[in-house]
Amino acid sequence: MTVRILLVSSTLVLVLAAGGVRGGAAAAATAPSRPTFALSGALHAPGGPFLYDRFGRVVFLHGVNVVYKRPPFEVYPDRGKPWNFGPGQARRLRRLGFDVVRLGIIWQGLEPGTLPPNDPRVCADGRPGNPHQLRRAILLHYLDRLRETVDLLARQHIYTLLDMHQDVYGRVLGGEGAPPWAVCTDGVRPTHPPGRWSNVYGTPAADIAFSHFWRNNVAGNLQGQFDEVWGMVARFFRNDPWVVGFDPYNEPFSASILRMGDEHFDAQLECFYTGSAHVGRLLHGAPPIRCPRNDPRTGVVPVLLRNAPGKLVFVEPDIFARGASPTYLGPMDFPNLVYNVHIYCGYRNPVTGNPTNVEACLHQEARALDRRMQDRAEMASRAQRSGPAWFVSEFGATSNATYLRQAVALMDAHLVGWMYWSWKYYDDPTGSTDEALVKITGRLRPTARVLAQTYAEAVDGVPTSTSFDTSTTAFVLRYRVAHRLPPRKAPSAPTLVVVPTAVRYRHGYCVKVRGGRVLSPTDSALLAITSGRGARSVTVDVTAARATTISHGRRTPTCPGASGAP
Repeated sequence: MTVRILLVSSTLVLVLAAGGVRGGAAAAATAPSRPTFALSGALHAPGGPFLYDRFGRVVFLHGVNVVYKRPPFEVYPDRGKPWNFGPGQARRLRRLGFDVVRLGIIWQGLEPGTLPPNDPRVCADGRPGNPHQLRRAILLHYLDRLRETVDLLARQHIYTLLDMHQDVYGRVLGGEGAPPWAVCTDGVRPTHPPGRWSNVYGTPAADIAFSHFWRNNVAGNLQGQFDEVWGMVARFFRNDPWVVGFDPYNEPFSASILRMGDEHFDAQLECFYTGSAHVGRLLHGAPPIRCPRNDPRTGVVPVLLRNAPGKLVFVEPDIFARGASPTYLGPMDFPNLVYNVHIYCGYRNPVTGNPTNVEACLHQEARALDRRMQDRAEMASRAQRSGPAWFVSEFGATSNATYLRQAVALMDAHLVGWMYWSWKYYDDPTGSTDEALVKITGRLRPTARVLAQTYAEAVDGVPTSTSFDTSTTAFVLRYRVAHRLPPRKAPSAPTLVVVPTAVRYRHGYCVKVRGGRVLSPTDSALLAITSGRGARSVTVDVTAARATTISHGRRTPTCPGASGAP
């Protein structure tokens, strides 16, 4: 074992190398090693479609959703309990190559309160005020357990995106999210129509409960309390470099979309995000925004950014934007925003959620990605003149591997990062066992292997294309060398490619680089590439080795096209 010390634009980098690596030639790797040049620290969204790290590299994140929708409404290390999330699960995620988890937090867990639904102290008409349901000790106990999970993931170099999750508003209505005290249905009793859980969205009780939240027109100040809780969460994690940011509200819904059109609800949604004092405009010629009279002047986005400066905020459009429908959510003049989209097909089994027509699903999702990509650019503001970055934080929810392979290829073609729904089925009130990568028995589904892909995690340039063939494991990355990406004064750092050697490449993998050279050890699960002097573009090819030979106790992969290869 030799140690090479490289000086890359004033950044000192140690490289542990087993033998030499020839730039531009066929290099090989056989086993995972401790990552070198690993991605870490805060990420930024200065404008344009991409996220960036502190070196100005374009960052692509691949990961999964982990959400526990029943009490205690979070996962953390607690052996023997259904919500247990221990070191073994974090290691398993990293072995699959994942570098981010969208980790669910639930309003009911943070602020459970003591009042029942429809209590007049909360739900009566009147000027919004403090309902006195927040208990700081309960909230901090919840966050202490949450931090255990964040720390477990961080030890595996996995980022956390904190997601305030809800489905059909709250547990009182058969889903999860709002605590009972924050459920105001004007006395209408919740009903549970037959069929898929999402049918509850169409019930009168759900319509009324959502409406009171978005209009913030009851004495309990629902949005104000929601924002206050989020501010405490953000402040708790403000200095944690492994919390990449916050997803303020999962899949915003209102039945008014069906009655009055998307532009009506999207105006309410933008008021919720920005606050009445900071609203911008809607897209596609929608009328000017008029916020509900009792909305907070400062919305959830500025609350988050004030309490955790520098974190990313992943704002979602309305729930119908997960298909190819238009959305009117417009520019919001705040830094570090990420346009956070979900991509789901409408042709799905009402019980399992699996696609009933794979070809139709893929066609619909391609159109949805095209439309959301256009939305992103049109959301430009003074703070992000090229529009916010974008990200797919939910897709999949299926045990259909054929569909999943092509869905991931679509996102690669759009150069967008993603997170699969979901990691594990926790007897979800709003879901099915077919959605999870981990079966009830604890074994991985075949779909987990589909998602264990080689991908560019950090690119020292402008990526132009990337692809991964799940059948051959061939990976290709092309990027333009650019000096200098934001932040412009940052020193250079190598391009990083995640190679899931614990799952793929039984005989090792082979690398060919045009326009650059390999820096990382030959056995690395994190491939590092630097561009050559004067190069304008770089192409990286990763292929599976054909065989492994053993000579003098060392395993040597046989690379196609290499000297002596068949």
